[in-house]
Amino acid sequence: MQEFTEDACDAVVIGAGHAGCEAALALARTGLKTVLLTLNADSIGFMPCNPSVGGTAKGHLVREIDALGGEMGVNADKCALQYRMLNEGKGAAVQSLRAQTDKNAYHREMKRTLEHTENLRIVQGEAAEIRTKDGKVTAVRTAYGGVFECRAAIVATGVYLNSQTITGEVVTNGGPNGFANATLLTQNLIDLGYTVRRFKTGTPARLDGRTVDFKKLPEQPGERVFPFSFLNDSVPENQTPCYLTYTNAKTHEVILNNLDRAPLYNGQISSTGPRYCPSIETKVVRFRDKERHQLFLEPEGADTTEVYVQGLSTSLPHDLQKEMYRTVEGLENCEIVRYAYAIEYDCIDTLDVLPTLESKKVEGLYTAGQINGTSGYEEAAAQGLIAGLNASLKLRGLSPLILRRDQAYIGVLIDDLVTKGTDEPYRMMTSRAEFRLSLRQDNADTRLTQIGYDCGLVTEQRYQKFVERRQMREETLALLNKRADQALACALVQMRGDAPLTSGVTYADLIRRGIPLAEIEVAFGILEEIPQDVKLSAETEIRYAGYLKRSEEQIERAKKLEEKPLPPEIDYGKIEGLRIEAREKLARVRPLNLGQAERISGVNPADIAVLMVYLSLKK
Repeated sequence: MQEFTEDACDAVVIGAGHAGCEAALALARTGLKTVLLTLNADSIGFMPCNPSVGGTAKGHLVREIDALGGEMGVNADKCALQYRMLNEGKGAAVQSLRAQTDKNAYHREMKRTLEHTENLRIVQGEAAEIRTKDGKVTAVRTAYGGVFECRAAIVATGVYLNSQTITGEVVTNGGPNGFANATLLTQNLIDLGYTVRRFKTGTPARLDGRTVDFKKLPEQPGERVFPFSFLNDSVPENQTPCYLTYTNAKTHEVILNNLDRAPLYNGQISSTGPRYCPSIETKVVRFRDKERHQLFLEPEGADTTEVYVQGLSTSLPHDLQKEMYRTVEGLENCEIVRYAYAIEYDCIDTLDVLPTLESKKVEGLYTAGQINGTSGYEEAAAQGLIAGLNASLKLRGLSPLILRRDQAYIGVLIDDLVTKGTDEPYRMMTSRAEFRLSLRQDNADTRLTQIGYDCGLVTEQRYQKFVERRQMREETLALLNKRADQALACALVQMRGDAPLTSGVTYADLIRRGIPLAEIEVAFGILEEIPQDVKLSAETEIRYAGYLKRSEEQIERAKKLEEKPLPPEIDYGKIEGLRIEAREKLARVRPLNLGQAERISGVNPADIAVLMVYLSLKK
């Protein structure tokens, strides 16, 4: 094939899914000439699985992306059909925002944003080779022979690398939703030093909503909560409902009687699938004593009748899918528009990756998203933003951005990947964050917007909004620490049946007594003009003040280990006192500091003590 030189650029982003979009925008918005290379321009920002954004821990990631100057939250708010707050009955640390979004609108809006971003060029084509010289990225060659000379490349290929879709006995070489796959880059990544393995995910069928009997099913209405983006003040009043239903004994019977035709159980699929988002076959087999499994019927968009069946992912053959879906209440006469399928794809071992998401072996080469073994739009977007921002910082001669585990869920996500690795599709959960009470979704801007501004990604408009919100929060806290009217306070406490007051109290004292701020607002007529999420943040700070202080002490202790760097040239094999397993793991991961070393699986406290002695002797 005849090669030709395309326009030179600073960086090439390979893939235009959620990771690629954030990476490209981070680069272009910080002044770097960027090429976004995509297999199909009609799949930019595409949602091949559930058309939703957020969820448990994922909502935290979206708000952090937004606080740093990313696009996912802004775009999700533009296209939201319904908002809900998950875990609302639990503590503030685990409450997570989720929005059902319009699938087609999300793609269109993201594509429009990219098209109108200065310094950014979109090119439809397949990446065939990442070229290097002296261990540094020099160019990206496409399948059609075009060569983009560049100083950095970000691989954000999603589930498209050598992907195959599997439905029953039918295996098709291709990507999600019938899009073409990418077949040329895997060997190049292996040649560049990456370890490649095979993961799997899947998706349920899409039904024609006109054939679903929604009257039989409980409605799940939207809620008046706050939006994802700190740039926005409110969510729409009129929200599209979702519906709830369940599998039953007949559903389970169809599955259990046909396991010989299920690719997950007849040996046809051998790759590793997601533990926390299993297929219905896996749920029924694993939990045989469970009588039913919860399903949600969710709209795919405002311009379509297609309905997504959350919880009924499968790779069964088409005939069994039709039989199985029609056993569910409300779906007795349903018609399937798009049948469900499993998809296998290539991804890398992230122990080959630095905390900046740059390759340990090739300078200027970054990876982000499902190529790194994660699952989910939000995890992908978070990595894309960090990879793009770090590539930008490097090309501008600035220090890299490495978020600590106490600073952000994004920090937890990336640290888990590059320190522990993952043997299955990784999903973010609140339980992974040891400092989750400090990493709430309501204070994401307080934690991260200044960092995004210092990196050059947060705009002046966004920064001023942050400054105003921060001041509003401080004023709210100051007001709540003032003395409340004694008579009204006594009346409120008496009305609730709480222990009577023996002395004067502040509004904060009433909150610490367990009285919700919403009741205090009504009783005293305060905070009427303050946005809901600002009030929520202030209330949480007061209610959990003791726990937060304890968390801060733990964070300070953890920081001391993070501040003890480990020289990159250490020969762990020659350090006496280290166990063999620790030597092997430390040499594989090559941690940047003692804190990261402590988190490596197979490295115990005695090994850390040996390293501390080693460092003191080196000094």
